[in-house]
Order: sequence, then structure tokens, then C-alpha cells
Amino acid sequence: MYLEIVTPEAVVFEAEVDAVKVPGHDGEFQMLNNHAPIVSTLTKGDVKINLAAGAETEKFNKDIRKSSSETNVLYYTIQGGVLELKDNKAIILAD
Repeated sequence: MYLEIVTPEAVVFEAEVDAVKVPGHDGEFQMLNNHAPIVSTLTKGDVKINLAAGAETEKFNKDIRKSSSETNVLYYTIQGGVLELKDNKAIILAD
């Protein structure tokens, strides 16, 4: 699936991913490829991004953190926001 994380200042992340885990208001949840369409509000926490094989890692915002134990996992901290997933494209509008 394609993931885009957008803040009021800039687009901070754009890439193909295998999975993304987000902090929803009712708890964390994860989306994989071909997930059903969803719209959800998000709370403060980390977005966990599992990169797809071959995804470019140089183009990400400096606030994106790499996992120390997993080479294809990234994290981005948000203060809240909204998520929409439709047609295998997820957009996070983050604060």
C-alpha cells in the first residue's frame, strides 16, 4: 500500500509500505495491503511503518526514526490527526 504522512508544514513521508500501525482513539490498530476502507481519528503516539522491500529510505523527513532492531521499520511521532485508507492508499493528516 502507499502511505503519505502530511503535516501543516510539509509532506513528511511518502513510500510504499507493507503495513502501518497507528494510535487510534480506541487503541492502536494496524493496516496491511488491501485493508478495507477506513477513516479514523488519531491520538498522540508513534506511527510504526513497515517499509515494502526496495523502498527508498533517503527521501524521508529528519523526524522519521529508524528502528534499532529492524531494518525495514520506521517510526514517526504524532500529536494527533486523521487517517483515511481507501484503494490501498493511506493518508495521515498529522498534527
